Amino acid sequence: MKPTQGEPQGSVRILEALRALLEQEYRPGDRLPSVRDLTRQYQASPVTVSAALTRLVGEGRIVTQPGRGTFVAQVSAPTPVRDVGWQTVALSETLALPGEMQTMLSPTPAGLIPLGSGYTDESLHPADLLHRTAASAARRPGIWSRLPPEGLEALRTWFAQQLGPEHRPEDLLIAPGGQAALSTALRALVPPGAPLLVESPTYYGVLAAARTIGARLIPVPTDTHGIRPDLLHAAFRASGARVLYLQPLYANPTGAVLSPERRAEVIRAAEEAGAFIVEDDYARDLNLHGTPPPPLAVLAPDRVVYLRSITKSTAPGLRVAAIAALGPVRTRLRNARAVEDYFLSGPIQETALQVLTSRIWPRHLQHLRGTLRGRRDVMRAALARHLPHLQVMGTPAGGFNLWVRLPDHTDDLTYVADAARQGVQVSAGRNYFPAEPDGSYVRLSYAACSAQRIEDAVLRLAAVPLHSA
Repeated sequence: MKPTQGEPQGSVRILEALRALLEQEYRPGDRLPSVRDLTRQYQASPVTVSAALTRLVGEGRIVTQPGRGTFVAQVSAPTPVRDVGWQTVALSETLALPGEMQTMLSPTPAGLIPLGSGYTDESLHPADLLHRTAASAARRPGIWSRLPPEGLEALRTWFAQQLGPEHRPEDLLIAPGGQAALSTALRALVPPGAPLLVESPTYYGVLAAARTIGARLIPVPTDTHGIRPDLLHAAFRASGARVLYLQPLYANPTGAVLSPERRAEVIRAAEEAGAFIVEDDYARDLNLHGTPPPPLAVLAPDRVVYLRSITKSTAPGLRVAAIAALGPVRTRLRNARAVEDYFLSGPIQETALQVLTSRIWPRHLQHLRGTLRGRRDVMRAALARHLPHLQVMGTPAGGFNLWVRLPDHTDDLTYVADAARQGVQVSAGRNYFPAEPDGSYVRLSYAACSAQRIEDAVLRLAAVPLHSA
């Protein structure tokens, strides 16, 4: 055994001798000789003996009690294994999370470059602004009291102004993040067993939320211009669905933007079917080129239930989103939201409001977009240089991701596992499909890595073998 960094070389000899004594001669609670006695016994310096004892403390073998000495640690009794077999019967059918959601909820394993992350790294968080506004929000009179279920009026006003004159503050609800807003919308609109039309591929969070409420997922294929209207019309007719979920702007995982012609056709298809559109506008602030088109909610305010989150453009811990809807559906959404958690924490809402109305906010967005644009370009160029056999499905004008098609018959799960062995975390494409995938894909995110780390990650991916499914 080698000494750790900064540990005297001779401490290893003493460490091994003391371990043998602890196992053969001492019992829990016994007192060890003093450092002076051990120094004399092993003819070593006090520093060397102390280093060995420090290692044993770290291993939990001994404990030091100031003024009393050093003692052999007590051995804890093993925790009895509880019989929870009854829960298996009570729980019945499993409620499993999609693989990508499990990955998102788990920390990135140490040493892996996180090309699978759905959030920005800390270098892109407006840390000073968040610290300052959170402290200010916590001091606001009455902010710790009970708030309206709809949310702070000033925050709802900000979101309403972003949408335009068709929406008023009373048409908005505040929710604790985009996933909570999505879950609220689906619970309010989709009865158990009812069909729900979704893009294919689509955001894995909607797949998890839909399965949780027992919805029947109906996939509608997409291409580089978004969902295909011809197949959308057919899906509405065949399924009788009354709800369509989609991300018209920088869709996750493809990065597609619904074209102007298709936007009108999608609304027409929903009108003919008497259906709602749940528009997930998660990436409104993440445009990397030009000005993004307005939300569908602006074109059809009474048809669209609109969701907008600010988490992606601020930090994962600022979980604030808005739901906008006109007509009776707004009451249904309010009731569903209130049953969930009554109201969102006041300090969180006030922090979000102060962040969004700060003079620093536009500068933060400018910095965020510029950095993401640079990272995207580095990743795109590195893939073309080092992995030309992989097909990048377009260059997104916004968002966090590149959608990459692997060679035919490549197993994406095996590829993900092999990439991890090379030190890179990527997302398996199959987790974004509500049914069987039309090919093998991976999603690569440039949100959480510097340009240099992205270059390094792609070089590592070049060493990943391609196994057939």
